[in-house]
Amino acid sequence: MSDRVDVGFRSERGPILIALMLATALVALESTILATAIPTIVGDLGGFTQFPWLFSSYLLTQAVLVPVYGKLSDIFGRTPVLLFGIGMFAAGSVLCAMAWSMPALIAFRALQGIGAGAVLPMAQTIAGDIYTVAERAKAQGYLASVWGMSSIVGPTIGGVFSDFLSWRWIFWLTTPRPERRGFSDSHPGVPVSPASADGKTRTV
Repeated sequence: MSDRVDVGFRSERGPILIALMLATALVALESTILATAIPTIVGDLGGFTQFPWLFSSYLLTQAVLVPVYGKLSDIFGRTPVLLFGIGMFAAGSVLCAMAWSMPALIAFRALQGIGAGAVLPMAQTIAGDIYTVAERAKAQGYLASVWGMSSIVGPTIGGVFSDFLSWRWIFWLTTPRPERRGFSDSHPGVPVSPASADGKTRTV
């Protein structure tokens, strides 16, 4: 029996798995980090009756565009759609950090949702592409752990930032850095192992 680790950070596809987890963390953190900062945001920008739209606009645009990005990924490939989503998410994060009113913040949250709608399904799809059926459960466990950690870390960071720094730092934190880009650009030859009957591998 081979001692090679098929799924995990030290495997051949480990850098890609880490990149997918970081991409998922962007969406997961932004879904949880804002809740504890709402009182501070409302106190600064006003618009108490409008603040529920901070969550609704983000989740609505994210959900509506998932099937659109799925079709686009079949046409243009997974990586371009993922990088487009990260770029849109980054633009939305920067604009949210500079928002001057509650309606502006809501609009920029919707822009974040447009990006998140590409990031999350593409991360799941790429994981399905590069891992076999037998390996996918473990890979999905790694990705799911990001949501578990974000549900604890996100609200904590949101409260700390809003109390001791500024709520705007919440959005600067979730602005993707260059080092958070997908590792597939630097690993173009990593084999992809879809669950096909012929057992052939392909590369992304």
